Amino acid sequence: MRAIWFSLVFIAASWAVTRPFMPIERPPGVLVAAEPYQGELLEDAPVFRTGDWVLKPLTTYEIQARVLGISRYRFDSVADIAPYDLLLGWGPMSDSAVVDDMTFDQRGRFGYWSFPYGASLDEREINRHVANTHPIPANERVRDRIASLKVGSVVRLRGHLVEAIHPAGGEPWRSSLTRTDRGAGACEIIYVESISTR
Repeated sequence: MRAIWFSLVFIAASWAVTRPFMPIERPPGVLVAAEPYQGELLEDAPVFRTGDWVLKPLTTYEIQARVLGISRYRFDSVADIAPYDLLLGWGPMSDSAVVDDMTFDQRGRFGYWSFPYGASLDEREINRHVANTHPIPANERVRDRIASLKVGSVVRLRGHLVEAIHPAGGEPWRSSLTRTDRGAGACEIIYVESISTR
């Protein structure tokens, strides 16, 4: 009897510890129909500063999307300003009927996905509706909200796509300005000024 009691306590404690990190289950259906909004190119806009970095705004940007993956970075060259990457999907890539049959992975600041044979979307459609994103939080509140996200969250990010320049020099870290590119340089780097979730 004591063994059963200890087992129940262990199971309850394990559930309490892991529950905050469990993905949010969503029923089938498109959660986010709208495409990301990107404003006109900005010229001579005032720069932002975060730590030792200078952030040059390229455009205004707003995206609402389903979180398909979250990856924490601590030791790479940009971890001090962008500690998390978010793999985001909108349109058909916010639909559980599509994404529940797929697998997602993030490593080395890249996002990866695979889909089964006979999937309802082809690769081109998937690539048009998913993006690995590097959010740079504007303040601690935004950083904490990003840290609290779960896979399955629906998040709205508002701010600017930026080019990040370190005072030590080197190649600037520049955001993509299109949703259709792939590979190195294809990620959106967003200076996030506000964040909301549902």
